[in-house]
Amino acid sequence: MRGNIELKSNIIVFTFKGQLDAFSEKQFKTFISNSLKNDPQSSVIDLSKIDFLDSSGLGALVQTSKEFKNLKLGFSVVGNSRVAQTIKLVRLGEFLNLKSTLEDALINLKN
Repeated sequence: MRGNIELKSNIIVFTFKGQLDAFSEKQFKTFISNSLKNDPQSSVIDLSKIDFLDSSGLGALVQTSKEFKNLKLGFSVVGNSRVAQTIKLVRLGEFLNLKSTLEDALINLKN
């Protein structure tokens, strides 16, 4: 898995490529946690380029969401159809503030 950080309208956008699974979840959580230590801001986790998401990846997303909520920061997840289907299947769409596009997520966090 590869990650990238970009700032759009004072919102941090984390973009990931590859697989979010048992092998990459620690790297995923560390990448986000280290970024939040420096300059905590509302964030979008863009998973639209993730090929595969398993239960470990879902667990990492839930833990990340809780971290954002504890810091009282806005948080949203963007997923492609496969990722969105997996998140909705376990009924975490609302909890993770799942959006279908990056634009929707950014608009939602600005409001």
